[in-house]
Amino acid sequence: MSSLPVWWSRTRRRLLVVLLAPLVASGAIVADAVASPPVRASAKAATPDGLRYDVTLRSDADGSRWTGRQRVTFRNASDRPLREVYVRLWGNGDDGCGAPGSPSPVTVTHVRGGTAGRLTVNCTALRITLPRPLARGQRTAVAFDVSITVPRRNSRFGREGDFRFLGNALPVLAVHDEKGWHLDPYVSVGESFYALAGDFRVRLDHPAALKVPATGRTLTRPGGPGRTVTLSGAHKVRDFAWAAGPFRTATETSPGGVRVNSYWAPGTSAVGVRLNRKDAVGAVDRFGREFGRYPYGEIDLVMTPEFGGGMEYPGLVLLGTTEEGSAVVHEIAHQWWYGIVGNDEYGAPWLDESFAQYANARYYGWDTQGCWGEEDWPRGALLTNSMAYWSRHRNEYHLVYTAGPCALADLERTLGSGPMARLLERYARDHWYGVSTTADFKRAAQGMTSKNLGPFWKEHHIQ
Repeated sequence: MSSLPVWWSRTRRRLLVVLLAPLVASGAIVADAVASPPVRASAKAATPDGLRYDVTLRSDADGSRWTGRQRVTFRNASDRPLREVYVRLWGNGDDGCGAPGSPSPVTVTHVRGGTAGRLTVNCTALRITLPRPLARGQRTAVAFDVSITVPRRNSRFGREGDFRFLGNALPVLAVHDEKGWHLDPYVSVGESFYALAGDFRVRLDHPAALKVPATGRTLTRPGGPGRTVTLSGAHKVRDFAWAAGPFRTATETSPGGVRVNSYWAPGTSAVGVRLNRKDAVGAVDRFGREFGRYPYGEIDLVMTPEFGGGMEYPGLVLLGTTEEGSAVVHEIAHQWWYGIVGNDEYGAPWLDESFAQYANARYYGWDTQGCWGEEDWPRGALLTNSMAYWSRHRNEYHLVYTAGPCALADLERTLGSGPMARLLERYARDHWYGVSTTADFKRAAQGMTSKNLGPFWKEHHIQ
């Protein structure tokens, strides 16, 4: 996922990416745990799953502050009792616990369905202890009041002029798997996010003058005097994002039946807006043919002139747009690589960024012959490093966008174009709405050939 947008340039030896700076229920009553149909599980299973988020929020006059109630229903997929859950408040990532007179942007209060602990991980994680251990296959829910104040910065959770961006603003549940609870720190260059797919039902009450693009299929209806209610339903997504402002809008439907909604700020290049729409329509259909049909029905392009690059969310992308367009194809590719085919973005960022950029290069027909190079490879670096490494070596992080797609292009030449296409199609199908790992991909690739790919992985620093 790229809060790193991009000006792309091409050389004979390497694709170069210049990385920019970073970028419905009231919940009054929470049901006791009840038995659900049996689920396949193990102690290593990722949990809690079967997620459903019911959210009701109301905004102030310009979309800078949203308050309301959130309820999360979930199931324990592990055969070990679930004694607590963690809520990730990613919107606090840049500001942490705040300062006197300047509180954290996202706050959670009045927790029901469990006992709230103290905020940890720089105020991005809240432990909620359940009233009783949740056995395998059982469901329960937690609910809480939530307050979201959009920071005064131009970023994925921020603002530009009269426009508000609410990416990673809504609290979501953390994942527990064979490695334990994933409570990684927030990073502003790259992403820390790891979430299981769930369903969202969101009600956003806002001034009628504001347009509110959002994840999922949306509809609007009149609210109170001078207000509009935007209702959104999203099935099997990993996050929910929205924006708010006096956008101009246009809609067209791709030949494959996907509705592409364009929202742009006045002052955004009209040429760039048209180019983004054209590329988005082409990319969503092409990637649907290559990786599996886009399942969400519609996608929103949110375009402004000064946003720092691009950032992807399920069914919605934020795009800094000039007369040359934006990184829209890369961000559309992320709908599959991180969105549909999930991964731990902190632990293995190459699984979404390199794959999305490889798809981007194929879409534009870039010449990737000979783009892999060893002479500039940093000592000790692996393409498969986590954000713990890249955040300490920020000047090397471009390798995920440059060397990563080059490695995949070399794999295509090693396997053949037909086997590589079948590999990605099958791999996406096998991990549809699930979670992929580097080990999974290596096994799938090895299954496409009788050649020993061990030397290939070593040469391309894939561990």
